[in-house]
Amino acid sequence: MRKINIFLKTLLPTPIIKIKRYIIRIWWLLDSVKGKHKRKCPICNYSGFFTFCGSPPRPDGYCPSCGSRERHRLFWLWLCTNKNKIQEPIIHFAPESILEIKFRQLFSDYKTADLYNMADLRLNIEKLTLNDASIATIICHQVLEHVDDMKAISELFRVLKPGGRLITSVPIIEGWSKTYDNPAVVTPEMRELHYGQTDHLRYYGKDFRDRLMHFGFKELEELTAEGENVITYSLMRGEKIFICTK
Repeated sequence: MRKINIFLKTLLPTPIIKIKRYIIRIWWLLDSVKGKHKRKCPICNYSGFFTFCGSPPRPDGYCPSCGSRERHRLFWLWLCTNKNKIQEPIIHFAPESILEIKFRQLFSDYKTADLYNMADLRLNIEKLTLNDASIATIICHQVLEHVDDMKAISELFRVLKPGGRLITSVPIIEGWSKTYDNPAVVTPEMRELHYGQTDHLRYYGKDFRDRLMHFGFKELEELTAEGENVITYSLMRGEKIFICTK
Protein backbone atom coordinates (compact mmCIF):
# COMPACT_ATOMS: atom_id res chain seq x y z
CA MET A 1 0.00 0.00 0.00
CA ARG A 2 2.90 2.37 0.84
CA LYS A 3 4.42 1.84 -2.61
CA ILE A 4 1.04 2.43 -4.27
CA ASN A 5 0.62 5.73 -2.40
CA ILE A 6 4.10 6.85 -3.42
CA PHE A 7 3.36 5.89 -7.02
CA LEU A 8 0.10 7.87 -7.01
CA LYS A 9 1.80 10.93 -5.50
CA THR A 10 4.31 10.94 -8.35
CA LEU A 11 1.41 11.13 -10.78
CA LEU A 12 -0.44 14.01 -9.09
CA PRO A 13 1.00 16.76 -11.31
CA THR A 14 0.09 14.70 -14.38
CA PRO A 15 -3.20 15.41 -16.20
CA ILE A 16 -5.82 12.78 -15.33
CA ILE A 17 -6.20 11.65 -18.95
CA LYS A 18 -2.48 10.78 -19.11
CA ILE A 19 -2.75 8.83 -15.84
CA LYS A 20 -5.64 6.80 -17.25
CA ARG A 21 -3.75 6.07 -20.46
CA TYR A 22 -0.67 5.05 -18.47
CA ILE A 23 -2.61 2.66 -16.24
CA ILE A 24 -4.41 1.14 -19.24
CA ARG A 25 -1.08 0.65 -21.00
CA ILE A 26 0.40 -1.14 -17.96
CA TRP A 27 -2.70 -3.31 -17.60
CA TRP A 28 -2.51 -4.31 -21.25
CA LEU A 29 1.17 -5.19 -20.98
CA LEU A 30 0.60 -7.31 -17.86
CA ASP A 31 -2.48 -9.16 -19.05
CA SER A 32 -1.84 -12.54 -17.41
CA VAL A 33 -4.41 -14.35 -19.56
CA LYS A 34 -3.40 -13.71 -23.16
CA GLY A 35 0.15 -12.36 -22.88
CA LYS A 36 1.39 -10.10 -25.66
CA HIS A 37 2.97 -12.28 -28.37
CA LYS A 38 3.15 -16.01 -28.98
CA ARG A 39 6.51 -17.52 -27.92
CA LYS A 40 8.22 -20.90 -27.60
CA CYS A 41 9.92 -22.46 -24.60
CA PRO A 42 12.95 -24.61 -25.53
CA ILE A 43 12.87 -26.29 -22.11
CA CYS A 44 9.36 -27.74 -22.07
CA ASN A 45 8.45 -27.20 -25.77
CA TYR A 46 5.41 -25.09 -24.85
CA SER A 47 4.21 -22.83 -27.66
CA GLY A 48 1.78 -20.02 -26.97
CA PHE A 49 1.40 -16.89 -24.90
CA PHE A 50 3.76 -16.19 -22.00
CA THR A 51 2.95 -14.01 -18.98
CA PHE A 52 4.78 -11.24 -17.13
CA CYS A 53 7.35 -11.64 -14.37
CA GLY A 54 9.89 -9.65 -12.37
CA SER A 55 10.02 -6.24 -10.74
CA PRO A 56 9.55 -4.02 -12.63
CA PRO A 57 7.31 -6.38 -14.58
CA ARG A 58 8.62 -7.79 -17.86
CA PRO A 59 5.92 -8.76 -20.39
CA ASP A 60 6.24 -12.24 -21.88
CA GLY A 61 9.03 -13.23 -19.48
CA TYR A 62 7.43 -16.26 -17.82
CA CYS A 63 6.56 -19.60 -19.42
CA PRO A 64 3.18 -20.67 -17.96
CA SER A 65 3.96 -24.33 -18.63
CA CYS A 66 7.30 -24.89 -16.85
CA GLY A 67 7.91 -21.60 -15.06
CA SER A 68 11.10 -20.74 -16.95
CA ARG A 69 12.30 -17.16 -17.25
CA GLU A 70 14.50 -15.53 -19.86
CA ARG A 71 17.90 -16.56 -18.47
CA HIS A 72 16.75 -20.17 -18.02
CA ARG A 73 15.75 -20.39 -21.67
CA LEU A 74 18.99 -18.72 -22.78
CA PHE A 75 21.04 -21.22 -20.78
CA TRP A 76 19.04 -24.15 -22.12
CA LEU A 77 19.57 -23.04 -25.72
CA TRP A 78 23.34 -23.10 -25.06
CA LEU A 79 23.11 -26.48 -23.36
CA CYS A 80 21.27 -28.06 -26.29
CA THR A 81 24.35 -27.68 -28.48
CA ASN A 82 27.03 -27.84 -25.77
CA LYS A 83 26.03 -30.78 -23.60
CA ASN A 84 29.51 -32.24 -24.05
CA LYS A 85 30.89 -29.27 -22.10
CA ILE A 86 28.94 -30.27 -18.98
CA GLN A 87 31.06 -32.82 -17.14
CA GLU A 88 30.32 -34.55 -13.83
CA PRO A 89 30.32 -34.08 -10.89
CA ILE A 90 28.12 -31.00 -11.09
CA ILE A 91 27.25 -28.49 -8.36
CA HIS A 92 24.31 -26.13 -8.98
CA PHE A 93 24.09 -23.14 -6.60
CA ALA A 94 20.68 -21.65 -5.79
CA PRO A 95 19.08 -24.01 -8.32
CA GLU A 96 16.18 -22.90 -10.45
CA SER A 97 13.51 -25.59 -10.11
CA ILE A 98 12.92 -26.18 -13.82
CA LEU A 99 16.67 -26.55 -14.49
CA GLU A 100 17.11 -28.79 -11.45
CA ILE A 101 14.43 -31.17 -12.72
CA LYS A 102 16.06 -31.38 -16.13
CA PHE A 103 19.57 -31.85 -14.79
CA ARG A 104 18.53 -34.66 -12.47
CA GLN A 105 17.15 -36.43 -15.55
CA LEU A 106 20.30 -35.86 -17.61
CA PHE A 107 23.11 -36.41 -15.10
CA SER A 108 23.71 -38.92 -12.32
CA ASP A 109 26.36 -37.00 -10.36
CA TYR A 110 24.45 -33.74 -9.94
CA LYS A 111 23.91 -31.92 -6.63
CA THR A 112 22.25 -28.67 -5.66
CA ALA A 113 23.74 -26.27 -3.11
CA ASP A 114 22.42 -23.38 -1.05
CA LEU A 115 23.13 -21.73 2.29
CA TYR A 116 19.54 -21.18 3.39
CA ASN A 117 17.07 -23.07 1.19
CA MET A 118 16.59 -26.83 0.87
CA ALA A 119 19.28 -28.38 -1.32
CA ASP A 120 21.45 -31.48 -1.49
CA LEU A 121 24.35 -29.59 0.07
CA ARG A 122 24.34 -26.72 2.52
CA LEU A 123 27.29 -24.61 1.42
CA ASN A 124 28.56 -21.08 1.99
CA ILE A 125 29.78 -20.03 -1.44
CA GLU A 126 32.33 -17.70 0.16
CA LYS A 127 33.91 -20.56 2.13
CA LEU A 128 33.21 -23.91 0.54
CA THR A 129 33.68 -27.13 2.48
CA LEU A 130 34.69 -28.98 -0.69
CA ASN A 131 38.04 -30.45 -1.64
CA ASP A 132 40.38 -28.74 -4.08
CA ALA A 133 39.85 -29.70 -7.73
CA SER A 134 36.88 -31.94 -6.91
CA ILE A 135 34.09 -30.53 -9.13
CA ALA A 136 33.92 -30.60 -12.94
CA THR A 137 31.04 -28.17 -13.53
CA ILE A 138 29.59 -25.37 -11.40
CA ILE A 139 26.36 -23.59 -12.33
CA CYS A 140 25.86 -20.29 -10.55
CA HIS A 141 23.16 -18.04 -12.04
CA GLN A 142 22.32 -14.69 -10.42
CA VAL A 143 24.18 -15.49 -7.19
CA LEU A 144 27.42 -13.49 -7.18
CA GLU A 145 25.64 -10.13 -6.85
CA HIS A 146 24.28 -11.32 -3.47
CA VAL A 147 27.64 -12.19 -1.86
CA ASP A 148 31.30 -11.18 -1.54
CA ASP A 149 31.96 -12.12 -5.13
CA MET A 150 35.76 -12.07 -4.97
CA LYS A 151 35.73 -14.60 -2.14
CA ALA A 152 33.12 -16.65 -3.96
CA ILE A 153 34.91 -16.71 -7.33
CA SER A 154 38.17 -17.63 -5.58
CA GLU A 155 36.45 -20.58 -3.89
CA LEU A 156 34.69 -21.69 -7.06
CA PHE A 157 38.00 -21.66 -8.92
CA ARG A 158 39.68 -23.62 -6.13
CA VAL A 159 37.20 -26.50 -6.15
CA LEU A 160 37.04 -26.80 -9.94
CA LYS A 161 39.09 -29.51 -11.59
CA PRO A 162 41.64 -28.49 -14.24
CA GLY A 163 39.56 -28.07 -17.40
CA GLY A 164 36.41 -27.68 -15.29
CA ARG A 165 33.85 -24.99 -16.04
CA LEU A 166 32.02 -22.29 -14.13
CA ILE A 167 28.77 -21.23 -15.82
CA THR A 168 27.48 -17.99 -14.37
CA SER A 169 25.34 -14.92 -15.01
CA VAL A 170 24.87 -11.62 -13.17
CA PRO A 171 23.01 -8.32 -13.62
CA ILE A 172 25.38 -6.43 -15.92
CA ILE A 173 25.35 -3.13 -17.80
CA GLU A 174 27.82 -3.30 -20.67
CA GLY A 175 27.92 0.48 -21.00
CA TRP A 176 29.60 0.75 -17.60
CA SER A 177 33.36 0.26 -17.61
CA LYS A 178 33.41 -0.55 -13.90
CA THR A 179 31.14 -2.39 -11.50
CA TYR A 180 29.10 -0.10 -9.28
CA ASP A 181 29.74 -1.06 -5.67
CA ASN A 182 28.99 1.67 -3.13
CA PRO A 183 30.08 0.96 0.49
CA ALA A 184 27.64 3.60 1.75
CA VAL A 185 24.70 1.51 0.50
CA VAL A 186 23.85 -0.63 3.53
CA THR A 187 20.07 -0.84 3.96
CA PRO A 188 17.58 -2.88 1.90
CA GLU A 189 15.88 0.33 0.78
CA MET A 190 19.17 1.82 -0.43
CA ARG A 191 20.13 -1.41 -2.20
CA GLU A 192 16.83 -1.43 -4.05
CA LEU A 193 17.42 2.17 -5.14
CA HIS A 194 21.06 1.68 -6.17
CA TYR A 195 21.12 -1.92 -7.38
CA GLY A 196 17.50 -2.68 -8.25
CA GLN A 197 16.90 -5.28 -5.53
CA THR A 198 16.96 -5.24 -1.74
CA ASP A 199 19.43 -8.11 -1.42
CA HIS A 200 21.89 -7.13 -4.17
CA LEU A 201 25.33 -5.82 -3.22
CA ARG A 202 26.46 -4.37 -6.56
CA TYR A 203 25.59 -3.83 -10.21
CA TYR A 204 28.21 -5.18 -12.61
CA GLY A 205 29.91 -3.38 -15.45
CA LYS A 206 31.96 -4.89 -18.26
CA ASP A 207 34.89 -5.36 -15.83
CA PHE A 208 33.02 -8.43 -14.57
CA ARG A 209 35.18 -10.35 -17.03
CA ASP A 210 38.31 -9.10 -15.23
CA ARG A 211 36.90 -10.28 -11.91
CA LEU A 212 36.44 -13.76 -13.36
CA MET A 213 39.82 -13.98 -15.10
CA HIS A 214 41.72 -12.56 -12.11
CA PHE A 215 41.79 -15.97 -10.44
CA GLY A 216 43.32 -17.82 -13.37
CA PHE A 217 40.58 -19.04 -15.68
CA LYS A 218 42.15 -19.88 -19.05
CA GLU A 219 39.14 -19.33 -21.29
CA LEU A 220 36.03 -17.17 -21.16
CA GLU A 221 33.14 -17.89 -23.50
CA GLU A 222 30.18 -15.53 -23.69
CA LEU A 223 26.63 -16.34 -24.69
CA THR A 224 24.47 -13.36 -25.63
CA ALA A 225 20.72 -13.23 -26.17
CA GLU A 226 20.38 -11.78 -29.66
CA GLY A 227 18.75 -12.07 -33.05
CA GLU A 228 15.73 -14.23 -33.80
CA ASN A 229 16.16 -16.25 -30.60
CA VAL A 230 15.15 -13.17 -28.61
CA ILE A 231 11.86 -13.05 -30.48
CA THR A 232 11.13 -16.75 -30.69
CA TYR A 233 11.97 -17.68 -27.10
CA SER A 234 11.29 -14.34 -25.39
CA LEU A 235 14.81 -13.63 -24.15
CA MET A 236 16.11 -10.41 -22.61
CA ARG A 237 17.98 -8.55 -25.34
CA GLY A 238 21.71 -8.54 -24.65
CA GLU A 239 21.53 -10.74 -21.53
CA LYS A 240 24.72 -12.74 -21.10
CA ILE A 241 25.89 -16.04 -19.69
CA PHE A 242 29.60 -16.56 -19.06
CA ILE A 243 31.31 -19.94 -19.38
CA CYS A 244 34.74 -19.94 -17.67
CA THR A 245 37.20 -22.79 -18.14
CA LYS A 246 39.92 -23.50 -15.56
